[in-house]
Amino acid sequence: MFVVANLVEIIARILDIGLTLYMWIVIIRALLSWVNPDPYNPIVRFLYRATEPVLRPIRRLIPMGNIGIDISPIIVILVIILLQNFVVRSMVEFAYRLKT
Repeated sequence: MFVVANLVEIIARILDIGLTLYMWIVIIRALLSWVNPDPYNPIVRFLYRATEPVLRPIRRLIPMGNIGIDISPIIVILVIILLQNFVVRSMVEFAYRLKT
């Protein structure tokens, strides 16, 4: 049973690393929105392609109105933190219980 426990723990840790990296990509994208980046820059294009599929549905669900502030990156970051604290921790706890 320890093999399954180790596999679950490894998947949880990889998921945690992936979520953390994506959170930083969203943060960098939000910071870039404060300046006028070159839209033809490959890094800027990567950031937009990586984050827009997640940010666009949130923008549709939450109408921003005329406030002029895009809060969709904040919502994505909060969801990532929720996933890290609930799903990843639950997987790690499950792996530890399988080991005992």
